[in-house]
Amino acid sequence: MRSSHVAAAFVLVAGAAVFGPGMSGQAPQGGGSAEAGFTDTPLVPGTAYHVHDPSRPRPAVITPAAQVGQPPSDAVVLFDGKDLSKWSAVTFGTASYTQGDAPAPWKVENGYFEVVPGTGGIATREKFGDLQVHLEWAAPASRRGNSQNRGNSGLFLMGLYEVQILDNHENPTYADGTAGAIYGQWPPLVNPLRPAGEWQSYDVVFEAPRFQGNTLMKPASFTVFINGVVVHNRKPSMGPMVYRDVAKYQPHPAEGPIGLQDHDHPVRYRNFWVRRLGGYDGKPLE
Repeated sequence: MRSSHVAAAFVLVAGAAVFGPGMSGQAPQGGGSAEAGFTDTPLVPGTAYHVHDPSRPRPAVITPAAQVGQPPSDAVVLFDGKDLSKWSAVTFGTASYTQGDAPAPWKVENGYFEVVPGTGGIATREKFGDLQVHLEWAAPASRRGNSQNRGNSGLFLMGLYEVQILDNHENPTYADGTAGAIYGQWPPLVNPLRPAGEWQSYDVVFEAPRFQGNTLMKPASFTVFINGVVVHNRKPSMGPMVYRDVAKYQPHPAEGPIGLQDHDHPVRYRNFWVRRLGGYDGKPLE
């Protein structure tokens, strides 16, 4: 076959593969239109909607930030660079936390806030379930200590489920305690940390567990990016964080605060925001 014939055949095959009913330039046969959608198509399994159904709710329109990593229009900004009014003091226990109304005791300066060692953890006054959270953190540039005793803090979702924060740049430690680990459970896939003193970015999608009475119906799960690199992909959690033991689930409320741990190191934070997650139609995630 000559090359021109091959090209023509390729165009015809590609056209057949790409264009479906109503997209080939021909008028659709009843039940809707190529522009509005169709009602004579099969139902999407598990839904009340037809394939390409014009009545299916459309995703809400939000405005993305002008710069990647900044909060979009539907985000709850947890730190605006000025104060910690959206946070309060918290005490983390074994698979538990105690939170009152006492002000967050950490210091704020130059657009970031910093752990004041020995003052205890902090947590958001607002509670969340399924969420997307973005934060940036920096371990002290001094690089003092080693293993778990260097730039240690922790991000707690619902006050219970920890993603480790640690200066792991050229600082080996146990695998399930490295930066980005689901602490005590799952190491990150890779270690993409920058050197101490530089800002690291965390982007976490957290799906809260589901209980029916005392029965766990669905475990919590994490999708985590460090500096734009995926280190967990919808990884199930074994339960709330515990130290030197195997995590397990106990029923708890559907929402909880976002917490940060005081582990006696002056870790810094900035650009901290969160988005509540639900289905595009406003229903909870499945």
